[in-house]
Amino acid sequence: MPLETGEFSPSTSADEGSQRCGRFIATPRGRRHPLPLFLPVCQLNAPFVPMDVLRDVHRVDGGILNAYFLYKQRALRDQFDAGLTLREYAGLGDGLLVTDSGAFQGFVRKLFLDNQTIVAFQERIGTDVSSPLDLVTPPGDKRSVAEDKLVATNKRIREALPLVENSLLAGVQQGGRFLDLRRRSTEELAAMGVKYLAIGSLVPFFNRNHDLAFVGEVLRDARAIVGPDVPMHVYGAGDPVEIPFFVALGADIFDSSSFGHYARKRAYMTPYGAIDRAAVLAAGEFRCTCRICEKVNDWDALFGDEPRLAEHNLWTICETIRSVRAALAEDRLDAMLAEIVERHTAWFPDSALGTTWESLHDG
Repeated sequence: MPLETGEFSPSTSADEGSQRCGRFIATPRGRRHPLPLFLPVCQLNAPFVPMDVLRDVHRVDGGILNAYFLYKQRALRDQFDAGLTLREYAGLGDGLLVTDSGAFQGFVRKLFLDNQTIVAFQERIGTDVSSPLDLVTPPGDKRSVAEDKLVATNKRIREALPLVENSLLAGVQQGGRFLDLRRRSTEELAAMGVKYLAIGSLVPFFNRNHDLAFVGEVLRDARAIVGPDVPMHVYGAGDPVEIPFFVALGADIFDSSSFGHYARKRAYMTPYGAIDRAAVLAAGEFRCTCRICEKVNDWDALFGDEPRLAEHNLWTICETIRSVRAALAEDRLDAMLAEIVERHTAWFPDSALGTTWESLHDG
């Protein structure tokens, strides 16, 4: 078992586990995808990891693409209008395809694009999950701002629901740092009948010292409100150490370009937390058996090689998902989490992961 020995290698039962754990997302186009799953952010013009490697080597479960960027490229939009499908464009086989509306770009600049237009575009090009033009609510937003964004986001979701027929519409929960607002958001989305819940602006709370306290309350609340059958997607979640805990708290789907961004910061992902020094690896404290690490003779050189480090990071995320599926199938997720906490705390003694998980678990 990869998370029980300290040697991270493919579990022989992981793919079986993806079938036996019993949870799937079914799309209106008739495809079924095992849960949990990770969707790498796909930037086809400048990928962190080449698309054929994503598909053939790492066997990714799909991908998330930015529909705003696709729409703004007039020549590409013309190709979609002429019949090109998103699946053909992405080249990721039969995996789940999710599109982002450009909401994050709207957080930092004016998009000159309205909600109905971008949702209709996503539906037209053949995405599996469309996203509304929600309003990003970072932790620093005060209550009145967070509430206004919640109201506006839910209004946009309500107007977008009639526009989708062959895709699921993501009902995006907002509410910022206010638990009651997030609960209200989810209750309103459930009343609308959304069949896919996305949790917005949550990861920054965990990134503060791996603190699960607020994250855990939000995810548990949301799962209790929407019930067991609605897929729950945590936007931007892509650190292998967080994903197993998020699954235990009720989440199913994750997306991120973290594998590339961590590589740019010379950070090497492990199931126990990202490390930024080669000494841990050179000393044999951790061993990964991905195709990158199997060939490494100089760990310092790997930390300076962004493409290879990004590929290792992606492999680690994908293998974490497969290991979680196997753990769910074999009813040993609690044991897996306990082992992660033990190793993580030894490496990062100031982290809040262990204490906040213990508090949630006991509660």
